[in-house]
Amino acid sequence: MTALLLATRNRGKKRELEHCLSASGAALRLLFLADVAAGEDIEETGRTFAENARLKADHYSRVSGLDTLGDDSGLEVAALGGRPGVLSARYAGPGAGDDARITKLLDEMREVSDRRARFVSAVCISRGGTALAQFIGTVDGEILRGKRGAGGFGYDPLFFYPPLGRTFAELPLEEKNRISHRARALEQVREFILQGGLK
Repeated sequence: MTALLLATRNRGKKRELEHCLSASGAALRLLFLADVAAGEDIEETGRTFAENARLKADHYSRVSGLDTLGDDSGLEVAALGGRPGVLSARYAGPGAGDDARITKLLDEMREVSDRRARFVSAVCISRGGTALAQFIGTVDGEILRGKRGAGGFGYDPLFFYPPLGRTFAELPLEEKNRISHRARALEQVREFILQGGLK
């Protein structure tokens, strides 16, 4: 069984990664940063989601000696020039939670009529500090003027997905994991692993 380190401490992200990869059909033993001597968190200094995903995958694969999946994801709002983008998790400042980030975004969009947005997920798998493969998944939607739903995490209560007529926070995890940006990136990871990419 192949061991794969998932380079995250985010609980919501851990649940989604574990759910998607466990259901992939690949023989994987999934580990998290809490399971290994990973040291301090690496600073995400990349200008793009893909750069940050690779920074994490390269760093933790070097430190742990394990094949490592690093990911970076976030929300891009058309009317805000792509913000919050790579700053999605830090949009309301250091230590701010989901509610503070949502409040900041709603304040910025109070007078905005163009509500188009997309979630982006970039994934990189590295071995020994070198990238083996990188993948991108995206999903388009709209930003509502208030929260709907109690599930998910991050900006999910604001992100309305027109094909299903619900926000990501209103979707059961299984349904979200079929259509989300992360699911679309991880489907490519699944194919890579099943085709022997980690041998």
